Amino acid sequence: MQTITTVSTPQAADRPDRFVRFRNTARWHPLEYLFWCLPVAAYFVFGDNYLLLSQIAITALFALSLDLIFGYAGVISLGHAAFFGVGAYTAGMLGVNGLGDPILGLVVAAIFAGFIGFLSSFLLLRGNDLSRLMVTLGVALMLYELANKFTSFTGGVDGLPGIEVKPVLGLFEFDMFGRVGYIYAMVVLFVMFWFARRLVHSPFGQSLRGINMNVLRMPALGVPVTRRLVMVYTIGAAYAGVAGALLTQTNQFVSIDVLSFQRSADLLLILILGGAGSLYGAIFGSIVYVVANYLLSDLNPEYWQFWLGLILVLVVLFARGGIMGTAQSWLRDSRRRTRLADAADQRETRS
Repeated sequence: MQTITTVSTPQAADRPDRFVRFRNTARWHPLEYLFWCLPVAAYFVFGDNYLLLSQIAITALFALSLDLIFGYAGVISLGHAAFFGVGAYTAGMLGVNGLGDPILGLVVAAIFAGFIGFLSSFLLLRGNDLSRLMVTLGVALMLYELANKFTSFTGGVDGLPGIEVKPVLGLFEFDMFGRVGYIYAMVVLFVMFWFARRLVHSPFGQSLRGINMNVLRMPALGVPVTRRLVMVYTIGAAYAGVAGALLTQTNQFVSIDVLSFQRSADLLLILILGGAGSLYGAIFGSIVYVVANYLLSDLNPEYWQFWLGLILVLVVLFARGGIMGTAQSWLRDSRRRTRLADAADQRETRS
């Protein structure tokens, strides 16, 4: 009887360890559970600012959509507001025509925005970073002008009034104080975040990281680069459409500002502030940006943008990884110093 022997190599032995580390990063950590308890606490602590809290949740979801494209896949965009606006107008038109069910509005908005993203992705992925910037900006400008032209559908610069949004699940009616709107927006944000977290910790998400680090090497590993980028761009567009629909449903109004270049630029600033390539970085960046915008505009209505710009400059100079990147760097350095100190103590004990 012939026996078969296997040869163990360092690379083969390291594979289970790498798999274990990958599984550990995909698990929910205690700090994450604590973080998602904060919106519940905010509901009771900041009872006078439900509308601001809803704005933070919607902005965070919008930032997540760009983070999937830019932070993980490395595809930069200056026109991501196009998909946000498509979702906003889709939900608005449904509400005007008596189809104001919130869940239906989110689903249809995601489908329409994702479809526009799918069509534009083939133009986007043909060139380099500069041409991608121009293509995304061009798509957003075209949609902006179309919304401005077809005033019978969109209302043009006057916006789209008369949007009727039905109660959530037929039970919870939107109130003027924004309580239901905040809870609704936070639940949608958490569900979409959960899906995004599963996505980025899956093999699909790891392939996106590989494409971002070295796009030329990934085809040699059997990764269909173009297909992966088309998929993530479509998913990111659908996420932005859901965020736009949330804005329409909570405000029951749509203005042409949802398609503006300023909204796309603000989104890039949020990712720089929070840290691209980190889902929590997109959320923290949204919190800091919206709150700073709110407080600074109250303190100095004339020059508040100067102080906001100063904050962003300081972040770029002294915290290049954003809030999350800097925090993770400090945490790694602290752990390394702790390990070195423990190793030194052990050597002293042995000697």
